[in-house]
Amino acid sequence: MRSLSPALASLANVFRIPMSLAPVRPTASRVCHEVLARRTQQPGPITSAVQSAPFSSTSTLEGREKRGPNVDKRITLIRYFLYHPLTPRPLRFSRNRYLRHWTIHRAWQLFQAKQRRARELELERQYQSMQSACEELRTGAGDGGRLFRKSMIKKGIFTDMFPIEYGRMQTDYPPAEGWNHDWKRPEKKDR
Repeated sequence: MRSLSPALASLANVFRIPMSLAPVRPTASRVCHEVLARRTQQPGPITSAVQSAPFSSTSTLEGREKRGPNVDKRITLIRYFLYHPLTPRPLRFSRNRYLRHWTIHRAWQLFQAKQRRARELELERQYQSMQSACEELRTGAGDGGRLFRKSMIKKGIFTDMFPIEYGRMQTDYPPAEGWNHDWKRPEKKDR
């Protein structure tokens, strides 16, 4: 029998796990079956009478009766691994340590709120600057607002060309091939 590595031995010592190479934990499927077997209750006189006289005599109802209670295996497995004796207990802070943790967390929240507010103010300043520039173009250019009206026309923006960002669906990762150099614009058909 080979020995455990020093790292595993120290972890086993910290978490008070017995140092044997044989699996200490029972398999999850066996635990599920044990829990399900314990949860099946013996029918009382009333429930057995109701179960013996079903409303319908179809085979699906008979199959349902034989299965027992419907317990989600995922919940059983979560409970098993949460409350297993070898699972380390959750951290519990002392009063001073909790106060330190809360202070650091609150300071981080305040710092992030300050950054968010600064970003919002910068965007608001940019928006106000663009609005005042448009207003100056509309009223102070000396052409009666003609240049402003021309700049605000949205006709024909996406008719023949469109921004490169819309050429491919926006995703979180880069494409398999960066750019298709062989692509050519389709020729317009004459009507």
